[in-house]
Amino acid sequence: MLYFLAYLFIETLVSVEIASAIGPFWTFVEIIVSAIVGLLLLTNFRYTFFENMRALSEGRLSPESFQNQNIAALIGAILLIVPGFFTDIVGVLLQFGVFSSLLARRFAQKSGIDDIHVDTRAFNQGDTDVIDVEIIDRLDDRK
Repeated sequence: MLYFLAYLFIETLVSVEIASAIGPFWTFVEIIVSAIVGLLLLTNFRYTFFENMRALSEGRLSPESFQNQNIAALIGAILLIVPGFFTDIVGVLLQFGVFSSLLARRFAQKSGIDDIHVDTRAFNQGDTDVIDVEIIDRLDDRK
């Protein structure tokens, strides 16, 4: 509840300051444009997700950063849809990997979550035990 009241105070303060500087018409335009951008980001989120999934499978991205980037992009798009200047600023910042990883580290430190390190390197040929099986279906045996 305290965080919500702090958010409400900051949102009101920032919105009043910016809206008084740019006027009511441009405030309305900003609300509409940011909502459209947020909806576009949400509809195109699958491409970002698959790109991050490819980077994860190639080992260029760790599981923690994969999770942080996808959650940050999703939350950032939703914040762009919510009317308000402060939420729009935070939503835009979350679309960039630097700010999203910084924010994720900050929340992980506060919540006491330890880093989970997983080896994501690809297996070399012959490193795994694979059993090759051939299944033969005979229709006459089933009767």
